[in-house]
Amino acid sequence: MTPDKALPFGRLGDRTVHLCIDMQELFARQTAWHVPWAQRTSPMVRRLVRHRPEHTIFTRFLPPRQPDELPGSWRRYYTRWAEMTRGMLDPRLLELVPMLVEFVPPALVFDKHGYSAFTAPGLGERLRAGAIDTLILSGGETDICVLATALGAVDRGYRLVLAEDAVCSTSDDTHDDLLRLFHERFSQQIEVAPVDLILEAWP
Repeated sequence: MTPDKALPFGRLGDRTVHLCIDMQELFARQTAWHVPWAQRTSPMVRRLVRHRPEHTIFTRFLPPRQPDELPGSWRRYYTRWAEMTRGMLDPRLLELVPMLVEFVPPALVFDKHGYSAFTAPGLGERLRAGAIDTLILSGGETDICVLATALGAVDRGYRLVLAEDAVCSTSDDTHDDLLRLFHERFSQQIEVAPVDLILEAWP
């Protein structure tokens, strides 16, 4: 939590969107990509979503149907994880976790094939159309898709607030390292705060 118990750059306005990354059954269930923290983090994510569902955007990570649909290192990646391609997965695993599904609509869902949320077709246009200038970031994994999205948001000049108790990873060590990195190296561009503080700052 920030020392003065307030967001460093002030309250959050109406041009704020909560961007929730890949809170899917694919990661919450006992799959090869299971993220044990996902179940524990889901209630904190839900608090953020329930506060402003009409200002929430979910992303879903969609693997290819088979490895050769993607080029280069992605093809090698999905050859290693062939059981996680859509040609072999139960499609229900691609859905949002049950405690979040009820918020769609008004919350929106964008599908992506890469790590960053900004690889989702139409997401950037939707944010620009709404004149969005601030993103609250939650979901998983802290050290993969959340990281890629955070850096993409920074590059695009968004004010970014990372919900530190609403992000999760398979690795405790790299999760902790990333939160430390955001605190120490990105303090002018990424505000790291707990959900309670974010909700207080976002009336």
